[in-house]
Amino acid sequence: MAIGLVHDPVFLKHDPGSYHVESPQRLVGIDQALGQWEGYGDMRRMDLRPAQEEELLRVHHSEHLERVARTAGRAVSLDPDTSTSPDSFQVALDAAGSLIDLCDAALNGEVQGGMALIRPPGHHATPSRAMGFCLFNNVAVAAAHLVLARGLSRVMIIDWDVHHGNGTEEIFFADHRVLYFSVHQSPFYPGTGPLKSVGTGQGQGYTVNLPLPGGHDDYGYLRVFEDLVKPLGLAYEPQAIIVSAGFDAHREDPLGGMRLSSDGYGALTEVIMELAGQCCPGKVVMALEGGYSPQAMGRAVVAVLRGMNGATWPSLRQEAAAHQPPPTLEQALEITSRYWPVG
Repeated sequence: MAIGLVHDPVFLKHDPGSYHVESPQRLVGIDQALGQWEGYGDMRRMDLRPAQEEELLRVHHSEHLERVARTAGRAVSLDPDTSTSPDSFQVALDAAGSLIDLCDAALNGEVQGGMALIRPPGHHATPSRAMGFCLFNNVAVAAAHLVLARGLSRVMIIDWDVHHGNGTEEIFFADHRVLYFSVHQSPFYPGTGPLKSVGTGQGQGYTVNLPLPGGHDDYGYLRVFEDLVKPLGLAYEPQAIIVSAGFDAHREDPLGGMRLSSDGYGALTEVIMELAGQCCPGKVVMALEGGYSPQAMGRAVVAVLRGMNGATWPSLRQEAAAHQPPPTLEQALEITSRYWPVG
């Protein structure tokens, strides 16, 4: 069965300005890499569909929707980092709605998982504000759809973007139906996501944060995924997995301070696919977040798609197992073991 793909020129129309790193050129670099990958033609291209107001209101306040809608046809600065162009509102609707449909297609068994190469990104958008280049929280909108419209009770969000997904965390902080895991550079923008942030009320234990100092490479990230993410997922038994797939932890990224390689992203995907194989086969969907080196992103996206197609990186994983884990991993395991059998 084919992997589903959301990839369309419409996402080039969101242009926050020639100075901005969240540029349409990000997708141009990915498109070039996809065109050279032999598996590209086997993917199933998904139609676009704008998100409806009721779908966005599951995670955003009406005032936020109205504020973003008023930018239609205009170039507006919503905060020092987050700007729109005349088409941005419609593009953001298409991003959120198309991700919902891709998740539905995976859940229905129409595709073998998928990847949504969408802009603008989403994981910083909170219920009430756009921030960090993000207008609507695409992944949160999709997860809320799976829970509220499709009746799932266990959705896992894995966020490997170099920045903490503060918006996603806030949206699901008290919700046990969504398990949010984030590994991110710290200290770094937006300054959220400490180890002690674990959720509240019925959601206590359903937020898992692993802040890391800059400089970690494939080996450090693989230890995190092998030692924490995989056992956490096996304990939770998700019915679907959505990945906030930022590529700004790549060693060539101009903003991040991490050292992941393109093959490293492939190996992380391999671990996720092993987890999904035991819990929710065919129900892994990747959604593009950050990443600001177009060429590096292109190579990393292809590596991820190869991993979704069954490629493996045994040598890289074996070498990682022999390396020391990141210093905060032991603390994260201790905190998480209070709620889940991960130790």
